[in-house]
Amino acid sequence: MNKHARRAAAATTAVVTLALLATACGGSGSGGDPKTVTLVTHDSFAASKSVLKDFTERTGYKVKVMRGGDAGATVNQAVLNKDNPQGDVLFGVDNTLLSRPLNEGVFQPYKAKDLAAVPAGLRADQGKHRVTPIDTGDVCVNYDREWFAHKKLSPPRTLADLAKPRYKNLLVTEDAANSSPGLAFLLATVGEYGGKGWQDYWKKLRGNGVEVVDSWEQAYNDRFSGSRGGKGKGDRPLVVSYASSPPVEVLGTKPEPARAPTGIAKGTCFRQTEYAGLLKGARNAKGGKALLDFLLSKRFQEDLPLKMFVRPARADARLPKLFTKYGERIGHSDSPAAVAPKTIAENREQWIKTWTSLVVK
Repeated sequence: MNKHARRAAAATTAVVTLALLATACGGSGSGGDPKTVTLVTHDSFAASKSVLKDFTERTGYKVKVMRGGDAGATVNQAVLNKDNPQGDVLFGVDNTLLSRPLNEGVFQPYKAKDLAAVPAGLRADQGKHRVTPIDTGDVCVNYDREWFAHKKLSPPRTLADLAKPRYKNLLVTEDAANSSPGLAFLLATVGEYGGKGWQDYWKKLRGNGVEVVDSWEQAYNDRFSGSRGGKGKGDRPLVVSYASSPPVEVLGTKPEPARAPTGIAKGTCFRQTEYAGLLKGARNAKGGKALLDFLLSKRFQEDLPLKMFVRPARADARLPKLFTKYGERIGHSDSPAAVAPKTIAENREQWIKTWTSLVVK
């Protein structure tokens, strides 16, 4: 997911304020409190109050959430603080960034309960169990249906379309150096155009007026014209977000529309999987293990879709009707871009440097 999409997320304009979560801005671990477990995560993390209450009732542990900005920034902080971790569990590292914290020794092994319910293809780091897959999502370009209808312009469908003159100055994306969806979109272009061709493609996008901002929240809520969370104040009708973002725009709307007000350019997608792991040096490792088990439980997994708008990692988790009706499912026929994890690990930093020099500087 998102992302998260989720996945990513992992990614929602309707983040719920959680009364049971004490959000921290500093400090490390659980502050020595054996009944508190600290979750280090990105700004888009959300869960139902009742679900987190259930975790506390089951285990006796209260959750303290430490948000670190976008997923990319959260991972960077975890690496920098690996000798003095900020918490007990890190959630939100995805397959675009996973090799870095694994290589840096950020996590300690733990095999979560119910891991067998997760398809084998999602289980990265098999045999070592340093991370646990939690959700999946497709990062894709979203479009504002009303804007395109008003302009009598067909929305783009593919990456190639985005570089066409008719879509000049319409797209906003996130910084690939700091943002998980921004990096995923860069990887989508690598998957489509290859290790050399992607650079020429981005030169075309730059010439076509692509805008780059720091984070998903800024891109979607501030710059995208179709964001209900941003009340449509943005002037860019194309944004890099998630295939599961359209249900966000319908959530709470009465009566429900026939379709979501935002759509997906299915030929622009990159598939993400988000993971969680027990941080090495965690002060409350026992509580961290309990939290990892809970993140993979059906209780939490079935809460994911309408809170972070990503798909559960568990194959047996049920999806809510709103999610299945309005969320876009990117199937094999849509050919979401893929880049082998080993290739990402070997080239990611150089790709980001090259992308930055081409697009930002």
